[in-house]
Amino acid sequence: MFLSQLTLPDGTRAVAARHDGAAHLVPGASTTLDLAHAAIAAGHGLLAEISTRGQGEPVDLAAALAEGRMLLPVDHPDPAHLHLTGTGLTHLGSAATRNSMHQKTDPEDLTDSMKMFRMGLEGGKPGPEKIGVQPEWFWKGNGHAAIAPGTDLTSPGFALDSGEEPEIAGLYLIGPDGTPFRLGFALANEFSDHVTERGNYLWLAHSKLRPASYGPEMLIGDLPQHIEGTSRVIRDGAVIWEKPFLSGEANMSHSLANLEHHHFKYDLFRHPGDVHVHFFGTATLSFADGISVQPGDEFQISSDAFGLPLQNRLSQFPHDTTPVAVSAL
Repeated sequence: MFLSQLTLPDGTRAVAARHDGAAHLVPGASTTLDLAHAAIAAGHGLLAEISTRGQGEPVDLAAALAEGRMLLPVDHPDPAHLHLTGTGLTHLGSAATRNSMHQKTDPEDLTDSMKMFRMGLEGGKPGPEKIGVQPEWFWKGNGHAAIAPGTDLTSPGFALDSGEEPEIAGLYLIGPDGTPFRLGFALANEFSDHVTERGNYLWLAHSKLRPASYGPEMLIGDLPQHIEGTSRVIRDGAVIWEKPFLSGEANMSHSLANLEHHHFKYDLFRHPGDVHVHFFGTATLSFADGISVQPGDEFQISSDAFGLPLQNRLSQFPHDTTPVAVSAL
């Protein structure tokens, strides 16, 4: 089943559930968090909570997406309580690209990126009830940087690159007792600045402080072991770059449980009521193929396993060379 949030033609918010191709509104729910909090309180899962509410009016999600009425599948009324984070070097494609960015003179002298990837291959899937090696981890921002499907991903004027990263994201809610609850999974564009990152790998944090988008639909249930999708860059209505991507644990160096543990092991990330969107890493980048995107280009990420495609247009703030001034009180 897929779950999504949208705005109805009258301007009110609603939640839609889609099963076997048919989408219906979920009665009594205006947000995914409404459903999640109710499910936690009742001691059952999201699927059971949706089932108890029956089936509302049918809804055309494709039309809502085309009309700009689809929202993020999970958000938070206070954006400061939504965290965008991620793990890198979890897929072979990204490891190879990162390694090429920082290749050393001696081919036998491995870069830190390839060393970390190998650590994941050797210890990222430790088995049940065991803790594996920790992955690379990064922070992208809070809910202010979470951009709805169909809207613009706006890059800062000082950015050197504005590249897509097609990924799967896990969506979570922290329960009243601090327990992380996984709500589901969604397609995601973990938008980054790869030229800045290439300049020095210690600038990774700077390269990740960008907006990101996920959705439009959230998959409820287990993540498929093998996921196939396609990432495209579209310019003036024509596809200028297209490449398949693979994800799911069968194509990763870490297990999902290991990635989740190494995020939620921090008390900071288990505050009741907070929402977390955690990106699991990419396998395909247009940047790796020498593509330089420009404002007006559109990113499209699609996979049959996740319903409607995720599409966003690239825009950019004007470049301002004036230093940011801090006022003393």
